[in-house]
Amino acid sequence: MTGPNSDTGAPKATGTSKDDREPTGGEHSSAEQSGAALEQHRAGGGGDALAGVRPAARIGGTRTRAGMFGVRGTGDTSGYGGLRLPGHAPAPAERPFGGWFDEFADELGAALDERGIPRDAIEQVTIDRDEMTLYVEPAKVNAVARTLRDDPALRFEFCSTVSGVDYSAPDGAPVDRPVHVVYHLLSMTYRRRIRLEVALDLENMHVDSVVDVYPTADWHERETWDMYGVVFDGHPALTRILMPDDWDGHPQRKSYPLGGIPVEYKGAEIPPPDERRAYS
Repeated sequence: MTGPNSDTGAPKATGTSKDDREPTGGEHSSAEQSGAALEQHRAGGGGDALAGVRPAARIGGTRTRAGMFGVRGTGDTSGYGGLRLPGHAPAPAERPFGGWFDEFADELGAALDERGIPRDAIEQVTIDRDEMTLYVEPAKVNAVARTLRDDPALRFEFCSTVSGVDYSAPDGAPVDRPVHVVYHLLSMTYRRRIRLEVALDLENMHVDSVVDVYPTADWHERETWDMYGVVFDGHPALTRILMPDDWDGHPQRKSYPLGGIPVEYKGAEIPPPDERRAYS
């Protein structure tokens, strides 16, 4: 068997964005293959992420996942019972990023300086599979988004989606800043795409709204609030969009009960997973 990770003398995956190295991820899309230098990179201290100075592990790893849908100790009718996924920890990238990413990072850094926005508003830069993700402080995402839209060298005019994800462990194991908000931005001028991501603590689920920058984010932020409970400060009308106004809880959070929810008609009830029929 041959390949970049085989014992043929070829360089092993390092997780860096260097042109002569394998990209982060390697064998599995959720695996962290960041090479022997990972601990040194993370211990290097914080700095200017846009300049490729690796921060000290500011974006924590996600939990290791076994099975699916939180089912444990019982028959799994989903067919995912044997699934095993390692935790993913996005590795910070170092310069040169490659492609147009370096030019973009320089232009964004200069634009932030011009507007008096501290560069540490960008917590981390990750480049994986030829995609760039900027991890942004929650209180700075509006200012960063406005800079990305308005600066003539950047011109990210369109926000296509705002969505949420909850990396919490169903068994209650601690996960650092488990709820993330993800923004996909498109520059129609330069035909470029980037991703902004914000990591939130469960005790402080607040992030700046970007509706005044990207009006398309209006209903997307409402859905993320509805499903995950993220409060978008400054949103003009942050109300539920999928669930009834008086619904209790946020259905896509890991802490939300799975099954056992009364159905509206005929007194029926969806049984929880451990009470369903097992086929294996």
